[in-house]
Amino acid sequence: MATTTAPIATAAAIAGGSFLITNPTPADCFFPEDFTEEHRQIAQTTADFATNEVVPQSDAIEVKDFAVTRRLIKEAAELGLTSADIPEEYGGLEMDKASSAIIAENISKQGSFSVAFSAHTGIGTLPLVWYGTPAQKQKYLPKLADGTFVGAYALSESTSGSDAVNARTRAVLSDDGQTYTLNGEKMWITNGGFADVFTVFAKCEIKEGKDAGKEKLTAFLIEKGTPGFAPGKEEHKLGIRGSSTTPLILNNCVIPKENLLGEVGKGHHIAFNILNVGRYKLGNAAIGGARMAFNNGLRYAKERKAFGKPISDFGLIQEKLANMAVGIYTGEAVCYRTVGLIDRALAGVDKNDTAEIQKRIEGYAVECSIVKVWASEMLDMVVDESLQIFAGYGYVEEYPAERAYRDARINRIFEGTNEINRLIITGWLMKSAMSGKLALMPAIKSLMDEVMAGPSPKEELEGPLAAELALLAAAKKLTLFAAGAATQKYMAKIADEQEVMGAIADMIIEVFAMESGLLRAEKMAGGKANSDIAVAMARIYAAGAFDKIELAARKIIAAVAEGDMLRTQLTILRRLSKHDGSDTIALRRQVAQHVIQAGKYTL
Repeated sequence: MATTTAPIATAAAIAGGSFLITNPTPADCFFPEDFTEEHRQIAQTTADFATNEVVPQSDAIEVKDFAVTRRLIKEAAELGLTSADIPEEYGGLEMDKASSAIIAENISKQGSFSVAFSAHTGIGTLPLVWYGTPAQKQKYLPKLADGTFVGAYALSESTSGSDAVNARTRAVLSDDGQTYTLNGEKMWITNGGFADVFTVFAKCEIKEGKDAGKEKLTAFLIEKGTPGFAPGKEEHKLGIRGSSTTPLILNNCVIPKENLLGEVGKGHHIAFNILNVGRYKLGNAAIGGARMAFNNGLRYAKERKAFGKPISDFGLIQEKLANMAVGIYTGEAVCYRTVGLIDRALAGVDKNDTAEIQKRIEGYAVECSIVKVWASEMLDMVVDESLQIFAGYGYVEEYPAERAYRDARINRIFEGTNEINRLIITGWLMKSAMSGKLALMPAIKSLMDEVMAGPSPKEELEGPLAAELALLAAAKKLTLFAAGAATQKYMAKIADEQEVMGAIADMIIEVFAMESGLLRAEKMAGGKANSDIAVAMARIYAAGAFDKIELAARKIIAAVAEGDMLRTQLTILRRLSKHDGSDTIALRRQVAQHVIQAGKYTL
């Protein structure tokens, strides 16, 4: 499998978070329609492997037969699927980020295996790629690339899940400076029961410099079989039951100083930067899982008869099918737009300059968190509607809806809970605004001046998405208006108002998703197949997203204003929200009839 570069990477980089205050064009965005032939080959190879090799082994995987899981990881490695992010000099293929995202999406036809595979190729491997010494990379990366070794990542603890930097696990440097001794316990470690090499985080005392004497998070490499280091009992989980999830016990575990990963006290950089990649890849995996659940539900709806005809003929079933298809379409737009932004930012960066690579990816922390939250919640909607289509059979293990429903739930917890990611979205943007890195404050001030000046003529747009593009412009104004009102009320203490922060994040998320769907439909409108269906789906999503944005804005305004100020701000909100509705019933019927005729999701 050859390395490949996304075509979007030739253009100038776009600043992370800037979508709120700029008007990107379809040409600025990377969508599935922009895949190269190599991208399509990677997608097909991965999908064929998942369908023909992984899915038939589901029964063995689900009873935790880890020999099967390891064999499948090894077979995936032979196809090059485990080494997309590994440099060529260490046995990898060094692909663009779009390629690794495509692999994450198409491998996800079996939830438990997808989790094991993703943990190995992502959080299990990337710490070494980015932070390993040449000796560490030479020792481990070729084995991780060819599937001889399986990787794992041990950050969480029983008392510090979301607050990972407050770890209790301790690492103490020996008096002669030659070894570290680790004590503590890690929790919920994916691949914990069978991995070969672990990135383990512990508090370690800094010996010199301005932070001398302080204990800060630090990363270490520990191999399976190291004395004093062992996995605990397998957790029996609601979903992804076939994946290995264990605690890790460190009891006077002594490792050589060479196993320090990165610098003492800099473990938080490793943790946070790795999680950004994990978040956008999780989004792609959610898209793949949603497509699988949708196709199963659609197939059943066409086969199942009630009152003398297939249930797919009924309006309420068609509504479900349309909502599911719209979710997948928008999810593809959100996920690949984000990975395209990252590939674009990485263009021209020295492949050995891992610090600059991390810095550039970190610039899209907002988009990565949006992908994680939006896609995981979309997947939950799809598996829920799929189970409802199966009705009573959906609740039975022999049918596919039941396991998909259970497996999906973990995604709102993985890679930072959705609540934490919502706080990241708003907090990162506010911090960027306060520092002047992102011109949000001038944009908010300009909007405030505009709304206080009274109604102004609306720009007349043309084309099949004219009304929705006007709605998008209004959605951005509503978001800036609500964020400005909240900032004016709370100032620097806004971080303590988590409900307000979460509502602002919901608006930001919906703006990005709404815009992504519209830009993708605009790009497809140039004669591409199914462009009319893309337009219908973008219109459906825009209508629902705007309703959510308006509702969140009302929630924020009611929290930050009272009396005459509240009445004034609600008047402004109503003015910004004014729009004509669209016939989403007819649009949903159009989408449903398309997928029913096609027999699967086709975009």
